[in-house]
Amino acid sequence: MPTQGRRGFLKAGATLGTTWIASPVLSASPSGESDARKADARLGQRTLGTGKHRLRVSSLGLGCMGMSYHRSFIPERKVSISLIRKAVDMGVTFFDTAEAYGPHTNEGLVGEALQPVRKDVVLCTKFGFNIQNGQLAGLNSKPPHIRAVVDQSLARLKTDYIDLLYQHRVDPNVPIEDVAGTAKDLIAEGKIRHFGLSEANAQTIRKAHAVQPLTALQSEYSLMTRQPENDVIKVCEELGIGFVPYSPLSRAFLSGFLNQNTKYNASNDNRPSLPRYQPDAIKANWVMIDTLSEFGNPRGLTPAQVALAWLLAQKPWIVPIPGTTKLAHLQENLWSADFEFTAEELRGFTEAVSKIKIVGERYTGTQAQQTNR
Repeated sequence: MPTQGRRGFLKAGATLGTTWIASPVLSASPSGESDARKADARLGQRTLGTGKHRLRVSSLGLGCMGMSYHRSFIPERKVSISLIRKAVDMGVTFFDTAEAYGPHTNEGLVGEALQPVRKDVVLCTKFGFNIQNGQLAGLNSKPPHIRAVVDQSLARLKTDYIDLLYQHRVDPNVPIEDVAGTAKDLIAEGKIRHFGLSEANAQTIRKAHAVQPLTALQSEYSLMTRQPENDVIKVCEELGIGFVPYSPLSRAFLSGFLNQNTKYNASNDNRPSLPRYQPDAIKANWVMIDTLSEFGNPRGLTPAQVALAWLLAQKPWIVPIPGTTKLAHLQENLWSADFEFTAEELRGFTEAVSKIKIVGERYTGTQAQQTNR
């Protein structure tokens, strides 16, 4: 099974995109900030939420988790900091992290990288876990714990406010109204500016939104995971809540870069434990990569670009946050925003991928139990 798409594209991109890739690392200077705003206009913007709860962000964000957590290797710190700052140069204004990533180390990395341009970007983090001895140890969204985590996150992120704070997973032991009420108080205190949920079900979204209007829901959504279309995306549209797909490339599968021979470091990668990333499942699901390539090749697009462009085409208030540790992949992902499906293309492609039966669940065990609550 050959790896398709990215390698040929990246070889060409090394020549065609030299000026963009080689743009200077952002500094705290006024000229650097002006360049960031110009780049943001080039990438385009979208709005999450409505009214005074809305956020204007770049049409694609950057998920930073994989720079510290769950993606086998950890790049050198200076490499990741450079990548995040180059993302700002390229127009990205929307950055995602969480206390759980590392744990803690990813927030510190992101905070250091974005400190010179803090006022020009939207910084998101999450709470919701007990963390003991450097390990996640169950859920905790008790109001005092939320407050403690926010203070700790502010220190690691080197900032005095968080633009968007999510509850990472719904805690069944704490009424969502209490969680939303705590977020409302934190907004009034100026520690956070907007509130969101992650992997919440429709009923929970409605209950939280009635107490503190939500700006965004962050849940897994991609061509491999389309369950949000059945309910929560409809609720978000009804209530004016933005939607932020995490793992929009299905943990790199939709890039065409993984195959049944891919090796993972199980001590820092959750994919070996997930059914969808077992060799037999990858082989069975490869028809999705073939379909992406069939559509993308005549249009000069990689599988990853087609997958991201398809998400962008679903709703104007959907903002994917693909992660990467490589500058060339960052550029590739951002270029997906340049492609717009025609109505006929979108209908035909969606019909084709809808016929594909996905093999393997996205989560099992505790991880599955913590979703759709």
